Amino acid sequence: MTPSRTLLVLLAATHSLGRLLAAEPLLPLRLAAFSADVTVPSGHGMMGGSWRSKSVADPLEANGFVILGGDAPVVFVSVDWCEIRNEAYERWQASLAKAAGTTPERVMVTTIHQHDAPVADVGAEDLLRARKLAGTVCDPDFHERAVQAVALALRESLPLARPFTHVGTGQAKVDRIASNRRYEMPDGSIRFDRTSSTRNAFAITAPEGLIDPWLKTLSFWDGDTPLAAVSFYAVHPMSYYGTGEVSADFPGLARRHRQKDLPGVKQIYCSGCSGNITAGKYNTGARENRAALADRLHAAMTTAWRETKREAVTRYEFRVTPLRLEPTDRPGFSVAELTARLVPDTKPFQQCLAAMGLNWRQRADAGHRIQVPVLDFGFAQLLLLPGESYVEYQLAAQRERPGSFVCVAGYGEGATGYVPTEQHIVEHDSNLSDWWWVAPGSEERMRAAIHASLKGDPNRKSGDEGPAKKSNPATIAP
Repeated sequence: MTPSRTLLVLLAATHSLGRLLAAEPLLPLRLAAFSADVTVPSGHGMMGGSWRSKSVADPLEANGFVILGGDAPVVFVSVDWCEIRNEAYERWQASLAKAAGTTPERVMVTTIHQHDAPVADVGAEDLLRARKLAGTVCDPDFHERAVQAVALALRESLPLARPFTHVGTGQAKVDRIASNRRYEMPDGSIRFDRTSSTRNAFAITAPEGLIDPWLKTLSFWDGDTPLAAVSFYAVHPMSYYGTGEVSADFPGLARRHRQKDLPGVKQIYCSGCSGNITAGKYNTGARENRAALADRLHAAMTTAWRETKREAVTRYEFRVTPLRLEPTDRPGFSVAELTARLVPDTKPFQQCLAAMGLNWRQRADAGHRIQVPVLDFGFAQLLLLPGESYVEYQLAAQRERPGSFVCVAGYGEGATGYVPTEQHIVEHDSNLSDWWWVAPGSEERMRAAIHASLKGDPNRKSGDEGPAKKSNPATIAP
């Protein structure tokens, strides 16, 4: 080794040692779990203003956890709402960050995407109210009350935080829930109309198609004592909807059943990348199917728990990759065209769609970037992806870390709507219409952001997204 090379090695070693000596003392990691009711009032807009709420079949909840110790706290919360978008998403991050004593980028917010639930987009609502239009996406006052209720629940959970020493991983195949929207007709033609419920005989008899059949459960333990279990499964979470009955649907029923099974273990559920995954093959929309689907999901949760293996936590990292997705340039989605639809003659739901599209368009045109965060324990990762990402992205994320336990939550920042692959665009996926606000070319950027977050690779980027930001690792003594 040359003298100059030796000097570089020594300098690097000294720098590393200095960082170790300057690091915080090894402190136990702690976990605080929290919940709050976020049920909408009567008359509230549902699924972005498609209809209004009339009654409550079962309540909507926000369930989450905070990791404390080592570096700044990390917050994760899953909300029984359809979507949280644009300024509303940032409001959740800022409010929960303040409650936890951390920074907004370290707050991971996901929605489960039930359709008998609200879309939160206060910027879109402002556009509607400024024009005194009939359409309504959400009530900003209720939204703020809900955010503050969750922030209060988080804050009150902090003094009750428990040490956690192990992370558990378990999975189970789910029986007869998920199917891909895409299926092949007897004549070889491709259709994409296998919706959340269907009575179409061809859609029912066709194979499930590309899905992720596994429900994954990531759990936190204090020695032999379980503290919280977070389950992930990729499927649109609807049995039937649109009647005005507010509901957390079959995932909410399954989660509550598991909470009764294990009262001392906080149960959290997350929808994976489900933009093109529904229960249509196994669901006709009959009301009794909600309980049947809940039972199947509950059975998978139970099996995943039984199969859980624990590993001692020695460190974690939290990384965020900024992702730039271009707004769509399709006809009808320019600022002028969207603004032209914000008039009284437009039907109320079309007003809402135009307002949501315009709000995203203006923010995207101004250079807004989406966050792609990951909580990485080394042997297990929790990755959050935006909007209605297609299941291909979840499967791609798992391939990035073969041999690791990669859990993917979809429905982060919801402003994108559907995030399909290029192949779906080529095949003219019929779902890619009013709820699709990103431009072709998004797939390459999505895959690069997934790679950067999961691998922590600052040199791999595509388009306009930047490198993953890496926090200082938090550690505990083995």
